[in-house]
Amino acid sequence: MQEWPFAFTYAFFFLGALVRANATYWLGRGARRGGEHTGVRRRLDGPLVARAETVVARFGAPAVALSFLTVGVQTAVNLAAGVLRMPLWAYQAGAVVGALAWAGIYSTIGFAVFEAWVGGSPWWWILVAVAGIAVIVFATRWTRMRLIRTPPYAVPPTSAADREAERRGEGSC
Repeated sequence: MQEWPFAFTYAFFFLGALVRANATYWLGRGARRGGEHTGVRRRLDGPLVARAETVVARFGAPAVALSFLTVGVQTAVNLAAGVLRMPLWAYQAGAVVGALAWAGIYSTIGFAVFEAWVGGSPWWWILVAVAGIAVIVFATRWTRMRLIRTPPYAVPPTSAADREAERRGEGSC
């Protein structure tokens, strides 16, 4: 690829990032759809997941875009966006911005940095792994606390009677 023109290399990385991200997103959507036909459905229809879906729909695009600047977290974020049914237009906006940044990094300095790391001490890899785990644990706890404190904007009715009452316009008390 070093002999390729920069524009071609950049386009190659951009399209590759978009294809991979969208494949992961749609894998998450499929997993969600499959989960709705199993015993997991009760949890997927719960208020905590509904709040998570609301937060992801509202703030997910920047998270998707920023995930392209990470190693390893990107796949988890794309999969979660699919599982939590992030609106496609919002997901695509974040994915395009993220893929533009990712392609810029990897078509310029990305591989040089990677090669420098590979040739380095294994202690750096351990340090990076521990830091990554710490970030994931912190982010998970912080997100869980935010979801618990976030008012349920769009909590779906939980029982058949509640759904029928809502359909008739009576609401539930």
